[in-house]
Amino acid sequence: MHRLFISDLHLSEDTPAIEAALVALLAREQELDALIILGDFFEAWVGDDDDAPLADRVRSQLFEFSRRGCEIFVARGNRDFMLGEQFASDIDGTLLQDETVMEVAGRPTLLLHGDTLCTDDVDYQQFRALVHDPAWQTEMMAKPLEARRELARQLRAMSVDAASNKPEDIMDVNQAAVEQQLQAASVDRIVHGHTHRPARHAVGSGERIVLGDWTAEKGWYLRERGNDLSLNSFAID
Repeated sequence: MHRLFISDLHLSEDTPAIEAALVALLAREQELDALIILGDFFEAWVGDDDDAPLADRVRSQLFEFSRRGCEIFVARGNRDFMLGEQFASDIDGTLLQDETVMEVAGRPTLLLHGDTLCTDDVDYQQFRALVHDPAWQTEMMAKPLEARRELARQLRAMSVDAASNKPEDIMDVNQAAVEQQLQAASVDRIVHGHTHRPARHAVGSGERIVLGDWTAEKGWYLRERGNDLSLNSFAID
């Protein structure tokens, strides 16, 4: 099995270098069995009916990559929590549950975005509960696209302002939450993004692998080849 795991590209019209790096990655990784995207692929996602040029370009790129024989799995993040089954269908991919157990490098592994592990950030967890509520999402999807885009801009500004006033450790994972998730899933390995702190951490007899965020200078991926896993960064021109 040969798979790549990525997260936190935060694609937008303001990140052309990251979009180009994604296109280059898809072009050179011709022998992948699967690409697994663990959330915050987009900086914002206002619904699967989004007809913005960026949304159309990315759908097309991923669909063509899928047609070449690579399975694509995508999870929602805290920025693109409105991703749905239609987007997955449009790219001929599969939408993952918020918590998914998958065999990775020969061991059952818990895959998730990672925001649910940051339980010390109480304000964010309350916000997350609101925007993941099906009734709230139904209400949002009833609004015109432009109204949803404006709301996304407002939420992003509020998030940046809130993050600037929080201690760094509050926005990292809570170790007890990590251990609880591993125990609940009956696994000893977890892979996630969200925190922008790429590393491989020992957790008891297991491991927590954190994917890195992509910037204009650097991208990250976790490569699975057989029973080997390697966390890698690469330069973005």
